[in-house]
Amino acid sequence: MIVGKLLGSIWATRKYDELSGMKLMQVEAITGGEAGKQLICIDTISAGVGDRVIVTTGASAYLFVRDKFQRSVPVDAVIVGIIDEDVSL
Repeated sequence: MIVGKLLGSIWATRKYDELSGMKLMQVEAITGGEAGKQLICIDTISAGVGDRVIVTTGASAYLFVRDKFQRSVPVDAVIVGIIDEDVSL
């Protein structure tokens, strides 16, 4: 999983039909080896610009969307959580 910061919405007037109705967001990774990398993610939890979010990628993202929406969607990154507080142990 990746911790990222939500940068903004992505608008696509033409896209794969199965993506219709799904909110696309631009996220910048802020931790680990992925830091600085930007991703386009499907937002399934209504996160807002500036939120720190948890993103899952790859097969996990595909399976999450397939199970949640009962349809097969070509997706590689999904926002699955909003970080309210970062607690260091």
